[in-house]
Amino acid sequence: MGAITLSKSVLLFFFVVLSAVHRSSSATGVEANQTVSLVINASEASAKYIPKTLFGVFFEEINHAGAGGLWAELVNNRGFEAGGPNTPSNIAPWSVIGNESSLIISTERSSRFDRNKIALRMDVLCDHEGSNTCPPGGVGIYNPGFWGMNIEQGKTYKLVLYARSLGPINVSVSLTGSSGSTLATANIVDSDVSNWTKIELTLQAKGTDVNSRLQLTTTRKGVVWFDQVSLMPTDTYKGHGFRKDLFEMVKNLKPGFIRFPGGCFVEGEWLRNAFRWKETVGPWEERPGHFGDVWHYWTDDGLGHFEFLQLAEDLEAEPIWVFNNGVSHNDEVDTSSIQPFVQEALDGIEFARGDAKSKWGSIRAAMGHPEPFDLKYVAVGNEDCGKKYYLGNYLEFYSAIQREYPDIKLISNCDGSSRPLDHPAHIYDYHIYSSANNVFAAAQKFDRASRTGPKAFVSEYAVHGSDAGTGSLLAALAEAGFLIGLEKNCDAVEMASYAPLFVNTNDRTYV
Repeated sequence: MGAITLSKSVLLFFFVVLSAVHRSSSATGVEANQTVSLVINASEASAKYIPKTLFGVFFEEINHAGAGGLWAELVNNRGFEAGGPNTPSNIAPWSVIGNESSLIISTERSSRFDRNKIALRMDVLCDHEGSNTCPPGGVGIYNPGFWGMNIEQGKTYKLVLYARSLGPINVSVSLTGSSGSTLATANIVDSDVSNWTKIELTLQAKGTDVNSRLQLTTTRKGVVWFDQVSLMPTDTYKGHGFRKDLFEMVKNLKPGFIRFPGGCFVEGEWLRNAFRWKETVGPWEERPGHFGDVWHYWTDDGLGHFEFLQLAEDLEAEPIWVFNNGVSHNDEVDTSSIQPFVQEALDGIEFARGDAKSKWGSIRAAMGHPEPFDLKYVAVGNEDCGKKYYLGNYLEFYSAIQREYPDIKLISNCDGSSRPLDHPAHIYDYHIYSSANNVFAAAQKFDRASRTGPKAFVSEYAVHGSDAGTGSLLAALAEAGFLIGLEKNCDAVEMASYAPLFVNTNDRTYV
């Protein structure tokens, strides 16, 4: 967008105000012919340039926005790693088909993948004949996905898994509806899988059920190991792994930018559970995943650093990468020890922007994107201003990134709207979650903000609490009024995004 004289949102605001004045006059008995004047200065001198980046989106792995949401993976805990790297691991929501007389399920550190060593072992005690006969449907394991797999008639689904056995295997793979009906099925028959073997199948659904599950069963006695079981619809957006319906919803917003991957998800309650980008790139089977301890669920990190950059490109939106600056909700890294985190940030930028022959750019190229991504904004932390080591750490990141990438704009967590920042920054971050009254009143927040220093990035705003509920007209009007204030002050505000972007109806942890 270029210079404008009067936006549609401002016109709507004045229409609402005038309507309210008219109704108020009628209700209080003021004469009906009283004149109300509204003077609008629509001259060129009053116009302001609205940045293309003013309105964008903020994606955080919260409320199962990615896992079980935008990221189309249907299997929940595909690597059996949700309990961490030790055994016995937590395999939930995987469950057992059969009883202890027919099979024993356990976990071992025997995977072929070094970064996620857990594999599932299935000791089948029953057989297709003899004294201990398996039940007609076989025994095994099943995964219900994220509150049920939405299997749709006519659609195809790609199954990938790794298997190993001491002898021949005959495993039935099926998509089963909530009533027990078989929506799709295939068999894995192999005489020699003594070493870990990658198996790929395509399943076509002959029915629809939103509460389906994936089953792996057998009627043959023996020992079978499974690892990294994935089921994806084949119609993801451009084959990039994004659910097409949800992607199109975001695309239709025409966002100027996308901020990712958090949010508190970046920080973690503890640093050991923070999002670390290097653990989320490369082949999906080799990603260890991690427990997001702020929002209390496991993610396999199929939606990782590469996928977020790809998402931004697919949306035709500016990527804004938020990285951990050595600060979590409960622990911090002293500035004297922050250099490994600084190097991690520099490596993450090289992954996005580096030549295909560079160390990290070559990994991006191997993942299918030899050309660099257009990363021009990075945020040093999330809501960390005021933490003991934030400022010292921030300055280390600022100096190193500006030295290597002088064109990149750095975003500080500290609010510069009321007084100048005491440190260099190109943009400062501002968040507001509050009642409808407070959010509406904040429309004037940037009226007196400096026009010469760093601009504001309102990266998280929302009416929160009882005024919002699961969505209300009151909240919508307050947020609209707030946005009018941001648009009016677009010479002091560079970007704004609502939060959270997605809420899974089964996980309304934060709305």
